[in-house]
Amino acid sequence: MAAKGVVPGLKPADTLALVVLLSTGADGAAETAKKTLEALPIPLLNGALADNVDAGVLDVIGPLYARDVAVAEKILLHAAVEPVTVVAMAQVASEPVCEMIATNEERMLANPKIIEALYLNKSTRMSTADRILELAVRNKIVLRAIPAFEQAAAAIESELVPEPTEAPTFDDVQFNDAERLASEIRLGNDEDTHEINEFTGQEEVAEVARPLHAIWAELRPPAKIRLLQVATLNEVRVDAKAVRMLGVRDANPLVAVAAIKSPGIGDGEVMRIASMRNVCEDVLREIANNREWTRHYMVKLNLVANPRTPFGHSSKWIVHLRESDLKAIAKSKEVPGAVQTAARQQLQRKGK
Repeated sequence: MAAKGVVPGLKPADTLALVVLLSTGADGAAETAKKTLEALPIPLLNGALADNVDAGVLDVIGPLYARDVAVAEKILLHAAVEPVTVVAMAQVASEPVCEMIATNEERMLANPKIIEALYLNKSTRMSTADRILELAVRNKIVLRAIPAFEQAAAAIESELVPEPTEAPTFDDVQFNDAERLASEIRLGNDEDTHEINEFTGQEEVAEVARPLHAIWAELRPPAKIRLLQVATLNEVRVDAKAVRMLGVRDANPLVAVAAIKSPGIGDGEVMRIASMRNVCEDVLREIANNREWTRHYMVKLNLVANPRTPFGHSSKWIVHLRESDLKAIAKSKEVPGAVQTAARQQLQRKGK
């Protein structure tokens, strides 16, 4: 009966604490208690939240009710709620609850992890993500949980951040549309968002990626950078690879670098990107400076053979190349003269 929240004579707050305690066990009562927590009787819940509730109890039920506006508001306003509970709620909250959490700037500034959680929650409006990111930048707070924070912060500094509105803005709708289109793409291991036209020899957007590419071209840089982060963290629903391959080709270096810094990027993607002639030097520099990626021979070779790789990085990897590849690079018209010369010198050192 206690596991079901039925304890005659016990106050609602104490009954809720008992259910939470029972849910931590490993027997049948624990399973019953967990199910009870997911669908607590409204009188019990309201009665408990109107009383003195232990912070640990709120920490358990907070994430469970982070999509219920009425209950979430009571938890967020409760005197006993801890910042760690708000962080956990922000990670899984619905859009209205995210808006509610984002209104407390004082709490976010004191606990930046709340900003990180909201920014990375796909339910948070794009306009709200802009606003809380700008808040952090303005107060010189570094959000280390956001992989491309440096690029996101630089992008938002040149943007005019709007005031909060009751209804979603055009940017919010556009961002959601981009995420929806990304969810409709599934690239294979050897597939890309672009392909070579066999008649012109030029790279073109593949048919499967054209709807996403069209809306991608219209997104603001901060929205592109956030989509790269959100897509990576929600890869089950969104093809993060498709978003990344669009991102590394972006004309804005901040967006391109954010794409290559996205967590979850595979070695195969890095090898492909290292060979691409239409990525900016900053992307190739990020690859060349990453020890994990450059332990792969093909990454080293592709960097050296790519005419856009800064010579300082190309020359560093020439000494690691095989004789056959050195000969090919020494004769290649695709690489700069300095790289050809360095390849020939390396062959001479090898006595070839």
